[in-house]
Amino acid sequence: MKSLTILKTLRKPFRRVRGIVAMRLGRASSAKPLSKDWGISRGQPIDRHYIEAFLADHAADVRGRVLEFGDDNYSRQFGGSRITRQDILHLTGHPQATIVGDLAKPGLLPKSTFDCIICTQTLQFLFDIHGALDQLHQSLRPGGVLLVTVPGITPIGQGEWGKYWCWSLTETALRQLLRGSFDDDALSLRTYGNLIAATAFLHAAAVEETGRKRLAPLDPAYPVIVAARAVARPS
Repeated sequence: MKSLTILKTLRKPFRRVRGIVAMRLGRASSAKPLSKDWGISRGQPIDRHYIEAFLADHAADVRGRVLEFGDDNYSRQFGGSRITRQDILHLTGHPQATIVGDLAKPGLLPKSTFDCIICTQTLQFLFDIHGALDQLHQSLRPGGVLLVTVPGITPIGQGEWGKYWCWSLTETALRQLLRGSFDDDALSLRTYGNLIAATAFLHAAAVEETGRKRLAPLDPAYPVIVAARAVARPS
């Protein structure tokens, strides 16, 4: 009877501990995710939690003329009054977009223009990553900073962007992509994630359901995202 009670407990999808919903074995063994939007409908997605931690560590770089992809949310959050001019690149158009087009298309970005580029969870949609990174490098002023994140262990988007998804990357892969074009001596990379975080993210559990303490330890064997700070070489 005691064994049966334990088994039934493990099969429960969640348990609540002081207001935090924690994943249990029954949830982890499920073949169906909690949602198909990375957990957006349930709270803060786990990858966004790590992205914001990375940008917070490098907030001082978000200054001068700044380019961000999709919108300017992170620029405003981490740059604020240090930004003198904001640009937004959008693939098909956005009310505030200053640049519209495909980053894979040569010549889309102006050369030697930006002091900082925030490029989060974008490169996975571009088959020609080398070409995209060349454009990003050329569009930075000498000494300008690229703050970039890419997916590691992740669900692939099921919505409109799913058909464009090409890559998930490791720290080694991103390092090799950035070396050469950017200043090797100033290049820094970091992985964010651990076994619990990766498992929860694959199930589309939100940060609020997993618990920030469980996300805090970082294990490079289970990268939810890979982040890099790359500096344009002086001319």
